[in-house]
Amino acid sequence: MLSSLFPLGWAHYLAGGLVIGAGVALLYVATGRLAGMSSVFSSSWSFVSARAVFRQPRWLESRAWRLQLALGLVIGAALWWLTLGPAQPLTTAVPAWRLALGGLVAGFGARLAGGCTSGHGICGIGSLKLPSLLAVLTFMATGFITAQGLAMLGAAP
Repeated sequence: MLSSLFPLGWAHYLAGGLVIGAGVALLYVATGRLAGMSSVFSSSWSFVSARAVFRQPRWLESRAWRLQLALGLVIGAALWWLTLGPAQPLTTAVPAWRLALGGLVAGFGARLAGGCTSGHGICGIGSLKLPSLLAVLTFMATGFITAQGLAMLGAAP
C-alpha cells in the first residue's frame, strides 16, 4: 500500500518535513518572523515594481531577508539534487498548460487567502493562528472535492 502512494519511498518526505519545520521554528524563535513563500513573492516585487501594493513598508522593510530566504531554498534544493537526488531527472506526463493553469489558480488562491498553503499550514498553524487553520481546512476540503469531481468526470490524474 505505501509503495503505491510513495513509489520513491517516504523517508525523504519525512526528513524534508522535519527540516522545514525546524527551519521555520528556528526563524520564528530567533527573529519573530514567519517564513511564508507568498510573502517572499510579494516582497520581491518591491524591487522592480512601483505599484503601491508592493511599496508598503512591510514589503520594503522585509524584502532583503525574504529574498535571502528564497535564494537559500533554491540553493538548498540544488545541493540536495546534486548530492542525494536521483541520477535521472524526474518527468511528468501532465501537459504544460495544465501545470500553468494550476499555478495561476494556486497563485490566485494564495492572494485571496492572504497566504499560500504552505504559509498557512506550516507558519500560520505553527503560530496558532485561527485564520490559518480555517484557510488550511478550506484548502483541503476544496482539494478533496475537486479531486473527487474530476475522478467522477473521468479525468486522469
